[in-house]
Amino acid sequence: MPFSQRPSPQDAVPQSPADDRFGEMVRLVAQQRDRAAFAALFRQFAPRILQYCQKLGADRGAAEELVQEVMLAVWLKAGSYDPAQASVGTWIFTIARNRRIDRLRKEARPAPDMDDPAMTPLSQATPEEAAQLVQNSRQLHGAIETLVPDQSEVLRRSYFLEQTHERIAEETDVPLGTVKTRLRLALGHLKRSMKDTA
Repeated sequence: MPFSQRPSPQDAVPQSPADDRFGEMVRLVAQQRDRAAFAALFRQFAPRILQYCQKLGADRGAAEELVQEVMLAVWLKAGSYDPAQASVGTWIFTIARNRRIDRLRKEARPAPDMDDPAMTPLSQATPEEAAQLVQNSRQLHGAIETLVPDQSEVLRRSYFLEQTHERIAEETDVPLGTVKTRLRLALGHLKRSMKDTA
């Protein structure tokens, strides 16, 4: 289809009166931290998110936790909502889907191998091993300090907060490809730094 004939974002996402009403509520939450508007959004969407999560196999407790996480994200990220991109319902359910995926990935992570030398508590290591671990830790922290802030933030979220790339992109309002590039550059920098100091 020629570019000139492609629908604009407004054409792609038709707005109903309900969408307009919910969009106004999100705007009030973003600009004024309007609790009444947020409560109305919660009443409208929380039961639907709960049902959605349970349909996907979450037990009631896990589904309720996800509802709380999603609605907290709505409160915190209301300013990032763009009515030209999606309806409020689509935006909220995208957050719900992403949080559910994050949770499934976290649950699927294998338990750490306690026989791995890296898992040896410092108190149980030989003096030589302890000295090497301390030295490696100092080198790593020093290398992290030299990263540019954007790379440092992505690295911190990915490895220390254990966030998925998708969640980092969502919470930092950065495209997923940019998150992956920043992480790759950060890891490359750390690898070179550790090699140079070895």
